[in-house]
Amino acid sequence: MTKTLYDCIGESAAFLEGKGVDSPLLSAEILACHVLGLDRTGLLTQKRRELDSKEVEAIRALVARRGNGEPVAYITGHKEFYGLDFKVGPGVLIPRPETEHIVEKVEELFDPAAPLAFADLGTGSGILGVTLASLFPQARGLLLDISVGALEFAASNAEKHGVRERLELWQGSMLEPFAESESLDLVVSNPPYVSAGEYEGLDREVAAFEPAGALVSGEDGLDHLRGLLPHVADALKQGGVVLVEIGWRQGAAAKKITEEYSRDFEEIAVLTDLAGHDRVLFATKRNCKKTTH
Repeated sequence: MTKTLYDCIGESAAFLEGKGVDSPLLSAEILACHVLGLDRTGLLTQKRRELDSKEVEAIRALVARRGNGEPVAYITGHKEFYGLDFKVGPGVLIPRPETEHIVEKVEELFDPAAPLAFADLGTGSGILGVTLASLFPQARGLLLDISVGALEFAASNAEKHGVRERLELWQGSMLEPFAESESLDLVVSNPPYVSAGEYEGLDREVAAFEPAGALVSGEDGLDHLRGLLPHVADALKQGGVVLVEIGWRQGAAAKKITEEYSRDFEEIAVLTDLAGHDRVLFATKRNCKKTTH
């Protein structure tokens, strides 16, 4: 029996709902569009299109993967971030809208027409570094990640968006020195910040597919923040800015950790998201270092 696109999407959504997948209809639509090469407009205008058997089989194969918990972004190989399309896949975190708050703050603080020297620590697929280079035409950045596979995604995304020549990609740890002293205007990072206990309770879709090394950071989820702050303090110019994504209940603890470096940082604050949850640690490098006791 011939199936229309509308029929296939309905069948897929029902299957995914039975598997307990979040937003089953949306997943079904995205996967069908991916197979058929349609955008949202095409989906709306071609719902009565009759599909051949190969198209139906291809859609069902992807829907089966989604029913097994595999994230849509890994299946399609793409995820949008700040209006840009990024290539993603196993080995890198899937971009999340919460991370966009870092970009919004950078746009608020810096002149897009002025030179900007920055580093993106734990760059993953390059969403922060590539987006900043796209928004700031005079910017030059260092994208650092411990994973070679992640850097391959970041390089591909930098090429895709035409900013590769202004970015350096280095393999290395954010817990070690990464730049010359007082050489950067800005450091951004979305480091691991899930606690060991929280990791045990994560949805299977995250725990079974996304890399644990990019998620977990010790018993309280803040080991990477503790480790990167001394190197950030050294790398930033006086008056430079650091923005680090944190967990939604980590604001007080993250601020306290940063205040331990009060001789290096000032204006320490926690920025919240639209829901009022802790989301980003903000601090500036002191213009004049002061000795504290």
